[in-house]
Amino acid sequence: MLTVVGAVALSAPLIGQTVPNEDDISGGLNIPKDVTVFGNRDPNVRTATAIVNGTIITQTDVDQRLALVIAANGGRLPDEEKERLRLQVLRNLIDETLQIQEAAAQKIEVSREEVQQTFERVAANFKKSPKEFSKFLRDQGASDASIKRQIEGEAAWRRVLSRRVEPFVAVSEDEVNAIIARLNASKGANEYHVGEIFLSATPETMGDALANAERIIDQIRKGASFPAYARQFSEASTAAVGGDLGWVRAEQLPDALSGVLGQLNSGQISQPIAVPGGYSVIVLIDKRQVLGTDPRDAMLSLKQLTIAFPAGMTQAQAGPKVEAFAKAVQTIQGCGTANDIAASVGADVVQNDSMKIRDLPPQLQDVMLNLQVGQSTPPFGSLADGVRALVLCGRDDPPPTAGPSFEQIQSQIEQERVNRRAQRYLRDLRRDAVIEYR
Repeated sequence: MLTVVGAVALSAPLIGQTVPNEDDISGGLNIPKDVTVFGNRDPNVRTATAIVNGTIITQTDVDQRLALVIAANGGRLPDEEKERLRLQVLRNLIDETLQIQEAAAQKIEVSREEVQQTFERVAANFKKSPKEFSKFLRDQGASDASIKRQIEGEAAWRRVLSRRVEPFVAVSEDEVNAIIARLNASKGANEYHVGEIFLSATPETMGDALANAERIIDQIRKGASFPAYARQFSEASTAAVGGDLGWVRAEQLPDALSGVLGQLNSGQISQPIAVPGGYSVIVLIDKRQVLGTDPRDAMLSLKQLTIAFPAGMTQAQAGPKVEAFAKAVQTIQGCGTANDIAASVGADVVQNDSMKIRDLPPQLQDVMLNLQVGQSTPPFGSLADGVRALVLCGRDDPPPTAGPSFEQIQSQIEQERVNRRAQRYLRDLRRDAVIEYR
């Protein structure tokens, strides 16, 4: 439990301030002489939202970090969700502050140069220069300082764990060899690429954690980013990588999770799952066979035929053209005829010789798995984006996989144990903290 000092007052009351009559002060802006200003917030004053062991977290800090979350979700969040996220962001900033403070107590430093280098890598991920990325952040209502603080917090906490936790986590050769033996024995079984959001709870707060998990699921199903929500809400150390657990077999997970995992389709998110210490929400990113060949890893050579439509064309107006296109692609007899048939219906042709089946939309993967060389998919698309068909020109099946190495398995077990100890470590920091809300 956090030691909370003072009253909780996250928002200021609405106060009307009346400006007395004076001479014209509008300066050509057409401002009335009598105005009422609603709110008492001075944009030049950064009031404290919380003081964590003497470190101030301002409303500006919360607003800018919230803007990062909203930007990661494409800005498509309803107002009530933004307010709920605001409280979560404050909790995250408190945890982040505790982590930075603990690093300082352990004489661990993260240099400005290291933070800047990471900032530049993040900018590159957005295909922007550091200067362009800074402008993008400002346009979103965030700032360089906000994301750099997050970078510092994550780096500092990793170093704390590497000094205070990881040296005391050991995995024996026998444990790793036992898993390798089980992998060989279960060759051909499914393994899963999983993302997880873990919400801790006590017996008294399980109801609140369940409601929170259900709201998160609802937003993700409406299009919000799972990794973005994992970074902000998950209390597992994998939050820093968007909740990504990597590739696992069902039996490597707790029974509660493995039982649900087998019922999910790729891309599907679970309902809240009760686990010791709280609730988990998992998403099945992908699946494959243990030590087997996944046909979706086959490398394809494709030709794409596309017809476009003028802006404003209705479905009825486009119908004859789509029907003619569908009939034409049915007559394709190998990629050698694709260009001529495309020309007959006014379609553009693009070739791609390095597309994996798993990189296609899920709706097309099953179609492509059953397609023979020289055949085409049914038409797909929309009036806005164009209607397309894919012609399979060639397929290179993937080689058998050798499975994870000894070192990879050892690393995964170590990471799971570090995660559990890291959660306990952070709980202890929260328990000992003095936090004053303003």
